[in-house]
Amino acid sequence: MTGQVTGVGIGWRPEISGFVAELPGLRFVEVIAESLPPGGPLPPGLAELRERGVAVVPHGVRLSLGGAEPVDPKRVAHLAAAADLVGAPLVSEHIAFVRAGGVEVGHLLPLPRTREAVDAVVANVARTRAELPAPIALEPIAALFDWPDDELDEADFLTEIVDRTGALLLLDIANVYANARNRGRDPVALLDRLPLDRVGYVHVAGGADRDGVYHDTHTHPVPAPVLELVGELCARRPPPALMLERDGSYPPAAELRAELDAIARAAGQPVIT
Repeated sequence: MTGQVTGVGIGWRPEISGFVAELPGLRFVEVIAESLPPGGPLPPGLAELRERGVAVVPHGVRLSLGGAEPVDPKRVAHLAAAADLVGAPLVSEHIAFVRAGGVEVGHLLPLPRTREAVDAVVANVARTRAELPAPIALEPIAALFDWPDDELDEADFLTEIVDRTGALLLLDIANVYANARNRGRDPVALLDRLPLDRVGYVHVAGGADRDGVYHDTHTHPVPAPVLELVGELCARRPPPALMLERDGSYPPAAELRAELDAIARAAGQPVIT
């Protein structure tokens, strides 16, 4: 499967567009697909990055690939239009559901890890891929609970989905840490059982402890254990593209640069700032 991004990137958000525009070694950015107008034009800062040759990856949050109902054709069409608009090398979405029976829940919710759920994801990914101009990478989410009728563990569930869909894996290394920690398990052991050869790119994000639970917030600095997992990942396969994911409480530019440099160093890659 084709569809490649390389180096170190960052999630493009309007609030930090000026900061992102000044990063000299930036190779790619990710933009929330639903924030893009299907017919254009691109937001000014994003258009300038495209002109510089920075790859742009649309990241969907509303398809509900794990829903029992078929994906909404209009939402798939919007994701495809976003990919066309930015000349995307690939697109990404979540292994999750966000609606049922026409009700929007407003969150990415975990799936029961059953074979029936695998079948639903596989069918919806096939419907989506048929309309997309670029390959798709699927992101497992950070889950605060597991359903009681799970038939597969997380690694087997994800491996079966990527094997049957032919999709890439968007590996959120912070989610690996959060899920293992909240289940009282070893994140490195989980990492070793994931299909790392299918990783298209990697999210790296911060989180925080609240009431004995680790929350993947995207508003806190990347903690040392997550950076250590980046190193563990890169010791097991060639370093993939890595992206800092930040969605609020943006720190001063110097702190953001330090986070990006820390991610690059953890992966043994050149810093971009």
